[in-house]
Amino acid sequence: MTDKRAVLEQVLADLTAEGDQLEAAVVGLDEAAWRTPVPAEGWDIATTIVHLAWTDESALAAGTDKAAWDALVLAALEDPQNFVDVQAFEGARAPAPEILARWQRLRPAVVAMLRAYPEGQKLPWYGPPMSPTSMATARFMETWAHALDVYDALISAGAMTARPEPTDRVRHIAHLGVRTRDFAFGVHGLEPPTDEFRVELVSPSGETWTWGPEDAAQRVSGSAYDFCLRVTQRAHREDTDLVAVGADADRWLDIAQAFAGPAGAGRKATVHGG
Repeated sequence: MTDKRAVLEQVLADLTAEGDQLEAAVVGLDEAAWRTPVPAEGWDIATTIVHLAWTDESALAAGTDKAAWDALVLAALEDPQNFVDVQAFEGARAPAPEILARWQRLRPAVVAMLRAYPEGQKLPWYGPPMSPTSMATARFMETWAHALDVYDALISAGAMTARPEPTDRVRHIAHLGVRTRDFAFGVHGLEPPTDEFRVELVSPSGETWTWGPEDAAQRVSGSAYDFCLRVTQRAHREDTDLVAVGADADRWLDIAQAFAGPAGAGRKATVHGG
């Protein structure tokens, strides 16, 4: 097995585990519970799971069905600002068992497609084409981030007591967060810094993960879990333990964004009552 193949297999295994964890949280919910609002404005658990299923469908089309993929792209071009939300809201009109079954069918299908995709080739996507590993990483990030929304909704409703314990699976998101530094600056209309940053993060298991030169002047440090919350905009910067050294690194933590699309509004701070 090549190194690239081994990396892909690890991401696919972690994607499956993350999806299994979320599925276990929603599989026993009744119809009313599926309509519990999540922190994303206007969304509920149903629209969240539909969104994951729809994105899986898009990935499957990109990797296996050119005609279906082309139709998706044309539909997105007709309404680029609202296309994603429209798909979520329309799909959420279905009864909860249908939504769940749709997602359950698509999750393993995407994993199988990415595993079988020719090594060295890239899948078309709404942004730049993506390798199977990059697509799997993006699916992991979305699954993890939207799962947090669902867990928070269930906690607010009294159906869960706490989020699942963090795991080192978040390394995929941390790596993506570091790699998308320049994208985050660009999507905010800012010129990306020319110097590399040093990023030092402590994993949930206590390991130290690092990126960038040891002697870099611009630095970010803290827990990997908080960094992943930040780059997926699931936590305000003030609610994390992240520390920046240098003006550019400090600015990055304000605007960090590992997901595609326009700059997100993020979450309000809670530590100071904001």
